[in-house]
Amino acid sequence: MLQNQNLLESPPKARILTEGPQHPVQTTTQNPSLARQLYSMTWPMLFGVLSLMTFQLADSAFVGQLGRDPLAALGFTLPMQQLIIGLQVGLGIATTAIVSRTLGAGDELRAFRLGGLIITVGGSLVFVICMALWFLQSHIMTALGAEDSLLPLVRQYWVPWLMAAWTGAFLYFGYSVCRSHGDTKLPGYMMVATSLTNIALDPLYIFVFGWGLPGAAWATITSFGIGCLVIYPKLLKRHWIRFDLRELALWKALKQLNGIMAPAMVSQLMPAVSAMLATALVAGFGSAAVAAWGLGTRLEFFSIVVVLALTMSMPPMIGRMLGAGDIEQIRKLVRLAVRFVVVWQLAIGLTWVVASGLVSELFSSDSDVQEVLAGYLVRVPLSYSGLGVCMLMVSVCNALGLAMRALLVSTLRLFLCFLPLLWIGSQINGVYGLMSGALVGNLFAGAMAYSFYRAGMTRLKAEISSGKA
Repeated sequence: MLQNQNLLESPPKARILTEGPQHPVQTTTQNPSLARQLYSMTWPMLFGVLSLMTFQLADSAFVGQLGRDPLAALGFTLPMQQLIIGLQVGLGIATTAIVSRTLGAGDELRAFRLGGLIITVGGSLVFVICMALWFLQSHIMTALGAEDSLLPLVRQYWVPWLMAAWTGAFLYFGYSVCRSHGDTKLPGYMMVATSLTNIALDPLYIFVFGWGLPGAAWATITSFGIGCLVIYPKLLKRHWIRFDLRELALWKALKQLNGIMAPAMVSQLMPAVSAMLATALVAGFGSAAVAAWGLGTRLEFFSIVVVLALTMSMPPMIGRMLGAGDIEQIRKLVRLAVRFVVVWQLAIGLTWVVASGLVSELFSSDSDVQEVLAGYLVRVPLSYSGLGVCMLMVSVCNALGLAMRALLVSTLRLFLCFLPLLWIGSQINGVYGLMSGALVGNLFAGAMAYSFYRAGMTRLKAEISSGKA
């Protein structure tokens, strides 16, 4: 891991691709409009991620009609879901980095085998995590503060939910291989198709078939399973994945994979740990608070969809600029993205404030949940600009090869800015003070992350200058 970090943080002039013929890196400065290029790279992922967030909101809306307990049970799965997502996103970052570098070195056959290795390793790791979560579910629910009356409902829901989580992760690894080969449209289209299928199946499985809360998970399994049946035959047909792994220098490949995946995965897992601790804090205010917090978290995922798309589209652009040593172009790109995120997320936050009453009634039929959710929507969304900047800076630092800096930003955001202010707010004004603490913490995190990015850029520029000297 340390060896890989040194390689990543070395000046671009000193970087060496290990296998195959070398090809010059083409700088993006040939494109006269950074904004146009950023748009063309981002829109396929934007619609894909937006569709995923939409079906998750639809899940919450349908489950909310079942009552408070099913909604609270759904809320208790969110920290576990973030744990699995952290692993799959960390591996997705490693996939893009390793496969694209290998393709750039001209060694396509090794890139195809690495794709097969990544899918095998990723599928196995997520399966082990899902099994562990199943066996430890009672302990986890007790640690998170779940009421005893919810445990039977959680047990009924967790088997199909864990199956859905594994299927979704397996599909995501296929998407990552596509992106590493430069294809963002196929994953974007498939995200839209699977999300629409999920939304269509939700009322059928939950209400018509009478499966209740587990029906939401079975709808997800069905839609993601269809996605796998589309993506993986295409990957095999294009020869982008191969499973003759004995021909691969397996230990070397695993070491290379872990060197990039480990810091990225730890960075992605920080929100899951934070979500568990936050949920435990919220649970002290009752099941209505947990249900409202879970709904608010899903609305947050939906609200930052543009930021998520930017975190997927910007790293390849930054990598090409960094390879050309064009630090000033990177600065311009990041400034453009940050300004957009601040304005866009502020507009989203104000929209939630204005619509707080209507949205709370739409997503829950329980008056207590409606009241707490309305309180959430007039506080936390106003900080989405700070949260968006922080997320963007983590992605940018990873793309710049400053993986440990990105990990530090993620850690400080959650354990210095977010969680302490949640606790302080809860001591001052209960659950509504907790939400105010989330608002202040996110804003502090955005300012902190941007300052860390600027310091990293200054250091990187000095390294490049000394390398050229």
